[in-house]
Parts: sequence; C-alpha cells; structure tokens
Amino acid sequence: MAQYDLMMARAKRPNGIELEYTTTGSPSDPPLMLVMGFTAQLTAWPEQLVRGLADRGRFVITHDNRDCGLSSKLDGVEVDQIAVIEALGSGDPSAIKGQVPYSLSDMSDDAFAVLDDLGLETAHIAGASMGGMIVQAMAIEHPERVRTLTSIMSNTGEIEYGQALPEAQAALLAPPPTDRAGVVEFASRALIWSSKRYADVEAMKERAGLAYDRSFYPEGALRQMGAILSYGSRADGLRGLSVPTLVIHGVDDSLIAPSGGERTAELIPDAKLMMVADMGHDLPLPLVPTLIDAIIEHTDRA
Repeated sequence: MAQYDLMMARAKRPNGIELEYTTTGSPSDPPLMLVMGFTAQLTAWPEQLVRGLADRGRFVITHDNRDCGLSSKLDGVEVDQIAVIEALGSGDPSAIKGQVPYSLSDMSDDAFAVLDDLGLETAHIAGASMGGMIVQAMAIEHPERVRTLTSIMSNTGEIEYGQALPEAQAALLAPPPTDRAGVVEFASRALIWSSKRYADVEAMKERAGLAYDRSFYPEGALRQMGAILSYGSRADGLRGLSVPTLVIHGVDDSLIAPSGGERTAELIPDAKLMMVADMGHDLPLPLVPTLIDAIIEHTDRA
C-alpha cells in the first residue's frame, strides 16, 4: 500500500476568508475534493477513506469550511434566530438572505478558492450532508470546473424531501456543553442518526474529544445553518446539470431521510443512485471499502 504524507496549507481569499486544507496522495493523480458537512471539521472524513482513495490513485483534498475547524471564523457576527425562523416561514428564501452573513454560494466559492490555491482548474468533487449541498452548488454555479459530482447523504433544498425525524433534528440543534468532558459525553446523541448496525459509541466519543482539542466552535453553527436555509431549493439548477453524478445515501438515515438522496438522483439527468444498506447519517468504517469502490468507479468514467 502506498504511503503519502498529509500536507497542510491555507488558502486566502481576497475578502479575507482563509481556508485550512490538506492534501493526500500524488499531485499527478486526478484531484478529488471532499467537502464535509454541518459544523464538522475536515478531520471528520475517516482517515481510512482519505488514504484509501489516495491509494487508488486520487489526489485527495479536504478543507475546513468557514466558521469551523482552523478556517476563518466570523467571531461576533450575530444571526437573529427569530428573524430567520420568521423569514423561513414566509417561504421566500430571499427573505432569509438579509438575515445571514453568507450562503452556500459563498461556501462553494471557498472550496473553489482551495482549488485555485493548488492551481487546479477542475476537480472531482464529493460532499457529505451539508457538504453535499455545497458541492451541488459548486456544480450548478461552475459546472465547467467540475469533472464529476458525488453527493452523499444530502438533499436538494426542497422541504418536501429528506426531512429529519424530529428527534434527530432536535439532537443536531441542541446546544453542546462547553467543557471537553461534557462534549465527549454529548457525542452519543449521534446514535439517533448513526448506522444501526455499525454504531460505536466509544469511537464517537474519541472523535469528539479529538475534534474539541483541534477546534471547539459552536458559535459557527447558526451561521452555517443560515447559509443552508438562505440558498433555498436547488431543484432547478440540478435539473440543468450535465455533470456525471453519483448519489450515495444510507437506507437508515434519520437526519436527512433517504428521500433526499432519491430526489437528488431523480432531478439530475443520468445520475446514478446508490442506496447503502445498514448506513445511517455517518461513514462507518466497515462500509468505507464500499464507498471507496463506488467513488473510484464513478470518477474513473470522466
């Protein structure tokens, strides 16, 4: 098995936003950008997945989204939660835009800034959960820069599809404790949406501790949620895509229901849908080889 050093770097945008990113693999291999989800740092990608993709001939790029990890944080920029809820109730996404500091479009531009920093004009892109929403926006807004799209456990922004079970949504949005020990114990809430067959509470707690040590920043959650809500439905943009697309979704997902993935594949012309048994809203290690095979096969086609 090939061994690669994990390279860390920082991309700087003209607007002052800086993105912490890593690369794994040979720069001469086809680039594959992985975009992580809501409040999750780049380290949430299982190392076995990242290195496995690199071993199969991909130059893997991961980054911390803004307001998360070691990337720029908009300290002190407040979001009026009540105003956002009222705007959401109006059914007009444009009403939300005036209440939040950035949208998925801005987060999409952040990802392209990382590619720019690496001198990459195009790349394969894959995203999980909110990361799937970001890569969808990337493909919609700049399809000429996207070789292939892989949307994992995500949705289309249409409220009719991919809704969370109430208990899963409540667990996601519950304010976390502020101390390390409390955060570690709090990690077990993910059992609600995790793969039933492969759930590992001790592993969840270990990852939570490592994430806390790297960067604990709950303040960014409301701004990232505002970015999701303000974009609204991506349905029209997805219908017009000609980018080769793979949609992966877990059958046991209770945070973004399987209908979110099914609808994504329905809208994107010629998209391939892969429903994964025993997978919830997570990337369990026993399923990593299956995910690697699917992503490699998909990106080999372009």
